[in-house]
Amino acid sequence: MRELKHVFQTVRRESPILHAVVMFHIALVLICLIGWMFDSRTLVGLNVWVKPMKFSISGGIYVLTCGFLITLYPFSRRKKNIVNNIISWTMALEICIVVLQAARGVRSHYNQSSLFDGILFGSMGILIGVIVLTMIFFIVETVRLRLNAPRAVQWGILIGWLVVLFGSWVGGQMIGQMSHNVGVPDGGEGLPWINWSTIAGDLRVAHFFGLHGVQIIPLFAVLLTKKWKASKMAQNSVVILFGLLYASWIAFTFYQAKQGMPLVNI
Repeated sequence: MRELKHVFQTVRRESPILHAVVMFHIALVLICLIGWMFDSRTLVGLNVWVKPMKFSISGGIYVLTCGFLITLYPFSRRKKNIVNNIISWTMALEICIVVLQAARGVRSHYNQSSLFDGILFGSMGILIGVIVLTMIFFIVETVRLRLNAPRAVQWGILIGWLVVLFGSWVGGQMIGQMSHNVGVPDGGEGLPWINWSTIAGDLRVAHFFGLHGVQIIPLFAVLLTKKWKASKMAQNSVVILFGLLYASWIAFTFYQAKQGMPLVNI
């Protein structure tokens, strides 16, 4: 809990605009929670407010992560401000579209049923494209620069960015087929709340684990360097091994989904 407080304080001090967007996502989570409690409408097998709630949580975590990680890069204040503003506005606009479509009771993704819906869906694609470019930017800079962190943590951050980039590519695969599921239409039987299909392949599994690799792998590296007083080479090797195993898990879930097999068959 102390570490999370430190992260929030660091982001608020060093990246105030990202901190504001994180708080905006938290506010949206509460709004969606109220909507879920009092609005009984459903869409693709779930209450209309569940998806924007999940996206608000996930998006808020991502923005908070970016806000903290950017403090480790030896960027000028001007460069940090440019990157922070790009991430802030794209993520804020993206989640606004998701929540708006939920309030209207229609799908935000893969929805081209009207000109307005098609424009919003296309706009989301452009916004995510910009976010992907920032991921590539961070990958290049992580390779090019020496971060203000132990070498093992820098390895964790680099692999985390590579994994999240792959997770975004999986999202592109879903857009290409205009659905989450493989073998059956979206909206069938699925796991509680997250609704990952239990009868067919679901690309959201690999997408989810991919997008959160940028939190899980660096966090593992931080805990390892704090708790395990081994040589730098040993720490680097373990972090890289963990990152490769995590990436292998995502590759497996992607392959499994493409074969039409669910993660959990209930």
